[in-house]
Amino acid sequence: MLGRINLSLVLLGVGGSLTLIGFVAYFQDNATLNLAGFFYGIPILLGGLALRAAELEPVPYSQPTSAEVVQLRDTLATPTQNQVRQDVTRYRYGQEAHLDVALQKLGLSPSGEECPTLEGIRELEMDGSYALILEFNSPTVPPSLWIDKKAKIETFFGPGIRADLNFPQDGRVDLALITVLTPVAVSPA
Repeated sequence: MLGRINLSLVLLGVGGSLTLIGFVAYFQDNATLNLAGFFYGIPILLGGLALRAAELEPVPYSQPTSAEVVQLRDTLATPTQNQVRQDVTRYRYGQEAHLDVALQKLGLSPSGEECPTLEGIRELEMDGSYALILEFNSPTVPPSLWIDKKAKIETFFGPGIRADLNFPQDGRVDLALITVLTPVAVSPA
């Protein structure tokens, strides 16, 4: 819940209001409000500015999620799928890009080159399983490297995950993290 609130704008609003109150109180010779406005308002305002400079906006859904897929997510999604979805759909501070550390660990962010950027997500049902699709803009990482790293991606986001790669157009990669349905062993009666 808190991650969906733009904290930098909240701090800018509160800090700006307190600072304005401090200025008005200064000109009206109200020392108490003046001190409170300046001592609290300016640091909060500066904190809001700092967060605004280091802000990473949530990744948008490229298509709405149907009620059936939400129900499927609630029953089949792995903790990793839920964590990835929640992390990329909230405001983040102090990061260069969504999943940048994961892409570096997977070897999909070549040194000195631009890291693939996550530009959208969507949730679908694929073969009766829940699928979280991460839509990357990847102009500098060739499809062959993504394909070579497929097993490592499955291990990194697993267990219980199968990764499918789709290249809808040049420089674009759709990475589908699909829940692997394990057959339930039925014991003989």
